[in-house]
Amino acid sequence: MDSVGDVAAARSDPGRGLARLALYRWWRRAIVGRVDHEAVVNRIVEESGWSPRFAFMTMMSAGIAVLGLLLSSPAVVIGAMLISPLMSPILGFGFSLALFDFAELRRSLKALAIGAGAAVAFTALIVLISPLQAPTAEIVARTRPNLFDLAVALFAALAGSFAIIRGRGETIVGVAIATALMPPLAVVGYGVATRNVPVGAGAFALFVTNFITISLSATAMARFYGFGHHLSRRQSWTQTVLLTMVFVVMAIPLGISLNRIGREAVAVSQARTLLTEKFGEEARVTQLDLDFADDPLIVRAVVIAPRGAMQKTPALQTALAERLGRPVRLDIDQILLEPGAGAIDAQREELRQASDFAKLEAQRGAELARLVGLITGVSAEEVTIDRDHHRVIASASALPGANLDTYHTLERRAEAQAEGWTVSVVPPQSALPVIAFADNSDVLDQSAAAAVATSIWAAKRWNMTALGVPGLPVGDAPARPNLYQRRAIAIASALRAAGIRPSPLPPAGQRFPLTPVVDTPA
Repeated sequence: MDSVGDVAAARSDPGRGLARLALYRWWRRAIVGRVDHEAVVNRIVEESGWSPRFAFMTMMSAGIAVLGLLLSSPAVVIGAMLISPLMSPILGFGFSLALFDFAELRRSLKALAIGAGAAVAFTALIVLISPLQAPTAEIVARTRPNLFDLAVALFAALAGSFAIIRGRGETIVGVAIATALMPPLAVVGYGVATRNVPVGAGAFALFVTNFITISLSATAMARFYGFGHHLSRRQSWTQTVLLTMVFVVMAIPLGISLNRIGREAVAVSQARTLLTEKFGEEARVTQLDLDFADDPLIVRAVVIAPRGAMQKTPALQTALAERLGRPVRLDIDQILLEPGAGAIDAQREELRQASDFAKLEAQRGAELARLVGLITGVSAEEVTIDRDHHRVIASASALPGANLDTYHTLERRAEAQAEGWTVSVVPPQSALPVIAFADNSDVLDQSAAAAVATSIWAAKRWNMTALGVPGLPVGDAPARPNLYQRRAIAIASALRAAGIRPSPLPPAGQRFPLTPVVDTPA
């Protein structure tokens, strides 16, 4: 039956109205008319709910995924996706929004909540008992949503919706949907097990962004194929309002993620444009990477340009900082061509440079692994090298006579020799340095401040987010605190400034031995 709007449009503007009416009729006949809506809805309802099999397969998929992440093996991670059952409930959730089916929404959300909880708990257990707990490149890559992650989730959702509507290739498409959801869930479990809040929170943000993208894309696809509220049971006004609120709540985090992703994409475009302007139209920016997680922003670039277009790095760094509106640290390689070199020469130089760069990166990584391993007393094979983010991570062995200050000094020494790389040395668990104040003073002098800094460094390396402070008042500070309390408050202020939550402990004499504690919500 033709819509009232189409008929009214045809009367007001006969030419345009008839075209719209013809398009509507074609859509109803060629798109909507070829779908067995009742069969698709029944199939979704049947497969989108929770079952013991669903929970078991989700846990097994998550277990394989986290092992692949710990081993930094993309092949193992992909293998985990082959058995993941997450497609059915998430598409059920998306279709429930299109159908305004409150019962299906609750059923699919229940299955997703149980599956996600089971996956996180199981992966956390595996990480706790695993000898491999250092963050790998595969783990780090899933701690920050980006435009490519969003595109993967979008295309997977469109393909999955099409497959379930047309009944073709659901199993293969389910792998793509699982790829957008299961690895982030596994990294959330890793973050919980290692008490690494930034990693866990970043992976959870990626999971939520992908989940919302897949759900809303499935909703849009379902509406395109004619799925609507007329196919579900009659809803009450309360249920209709709740379903509308679900749309709004889902749109907020997706909007925040899209805003951040858009700003980052603009920053990359601005950086590329500036480099092209500085080096000239004959130059080619063959590699450009912006690390937004670092402060200052790290910009890595490789530019092939004529020798006469060579630029000074400090001037380029200043120009980038002005263009992007934030501090920048530029790491640029300029490949200079002789006058008269053509496009073939540039491509040849680009290929040679890429090959040389890969070899140099591998060689540099091996050198740093040996250096950091030597400093920390472990073998080079036990040192984690993240070439994508220029990070080196090593869990130091217990060295005779070494304390936390020793390991902190070793880390700074290694980082000084690893120019352009970030070195993280995880010290063995040991007592934190005792903080001592000068007589009748509540100010952190140089020695006390150094002890606090070492305690903060060790807590972060151990993924601790809270430290116990002896004598710290519980709740609000008293109006007239005594000297011991003032000293505890001074230590607590330094901890808060570094992102560590101070936790009150009973007084311990006149000194302040800080103690790692398990952070719990206040």
